Amino acid sequence: MPRSAPPPRPRGTHRLIAVAVAVGATATAVALGVVATAVAALAAGTVRRGAAAALVRRGATAALLIGLCCTAVAPATATATVTGAGVPPAPTTVTGAGAATGAGAATGASSYPPPSAYPPPSAPPADEPFWTDPDSAAARQAAEWRAAGRTVDAALMERIAGRPQAEWIYGPDPAPTVRARTTAAARAGRLAVLVAYYVPSRDCGQYSHGGAPSAADYRAWVDAFAAALDDRGAYIVVEPDAVAQMVAGCTEVTAAERYALLAYAVDRFKSRAHTRVYLDAGNSAWIPEAWRLVDALKASGVRRADGVSLNVSNFQTDQASSRYGEWLSKDLGGIHYVIDSSRNGNGPLPAATGTDAWCNPPGRALGTPPTTRTGGDRLDAYLWIKRPGESDGTCRGGPAAGQWWPEYALELARNIRDEVPDGARDGARDGARGARNAPSSL
Repeated sequence: MPRSAPPPRPRGTHRLIAVAVAVGATATAVALGVVATAVAALAAGTVRRGAAAALVRRGATAALLIGLCCTAVAPATATATVTGAGVPPAPTTVTGAGAATGAGAATGASSYPPPSAYPPPSAPPADEPFWTDPDSAAARQAAEWRAAGRTVDAALMERIAGRPQAEWIYGPDPAPTVRARTTAAARAGRLAVLVAYYVPSRDCGQYSHGGAPSAADYRAWVDAFAAALDDRGAYIVVEPDAVAQMVAGCTEVTAAERYALLAYAVDRFKSRAHTRVYLDAGNSAWIPEAWRLVDALKASGVRRADGVSLNVSNFQTDQASSRYGEWLSKDLGGIHYVIDSSRNGNGPLPAATGTDAWCNPPGRALGTPPTTRTGGDRLDAYLWIKRPGESDGTCRGGPAAGQWWPEYALELARNIRDEVPDGARDGARDGARGARNAPSSL
């Protein structure tokens, strides 16, 4: 017999329990009937108030005594605590980034609120342009957990799975992925969000190092990417960090070559029908003096793009990013911008610096859902460019950069404050107002 099974009860015990329960139920019903009769008589005026009150007290007392008596008669085995099958396991205690411990860990039980407390996100409005991949890592994870009975965790994961996210294109042959994503989006009447991420000396040799072997290889890669778009269109973010890293002092590549390659990518992508192209400009905490980026962005073709992308893979707030975008816009002839709001719901990790500030920081949350309803004249969209749940690198126990990390995704979803972007829209207006009132960054 398994150790978790309850001990067997003697056969006579079952009969005694049944008799006690039956007697108790009958006697209690009679006593309660006395109470009901007294109340009815009082209402009809056939007895005095004092007499009725006495009957009620006697009936209630009798019901209580009978119930206690029958409970005492039933053997202790009737109330034994059963462990194992048939009894809910102990609730799971979740610590850190979603690690499950305790008796409930193996069965998926949870100490979180019931699934109804975490409704799946509402479908994006029909006029929003962005496509949601039904087979994303988050969608597969949610389905796996729901099948395993982890319904609360599945509901949380659906907060990510139900939102449009960017597809990062970083391998040597971009065409198949670009074609597949834009075709699926077009069939749904939407646009894919794509990230071009293959510039030589990508990430200046850090966690996401790699990219094209040479400038010629990169131009050929860009040509293949652009051709695969055909006329289906897309939102395209061009080379996150590539400009800001040069301004910050990257020495692995010459600035002139890097800027020329970025300008080539902007021009080729923008030549395709229905594309919107945003050259990346870092984030507000990396190079706080926005004016330092202006010349590099100009050399990289920003004026032929639709604008710049901000806060990609970072955690700066919508307000801080909007303010930064407005400063850049003033110095670049009124260009527009988009903000990566995928993980900035709680802002940056307080007092963190260096790698700790951007590499898998704990306690962060999903931010404003993707939308073009921003409330800002030059803020074109909030986008989830960094895919929530993909690691920033092998820090804090994470897998390699870009790899799926379900525990981190779960924490981001659990910490979410509000899926309605009204507050973020207010923040965009506040950021724009602050930028208008500030002196030019030049």
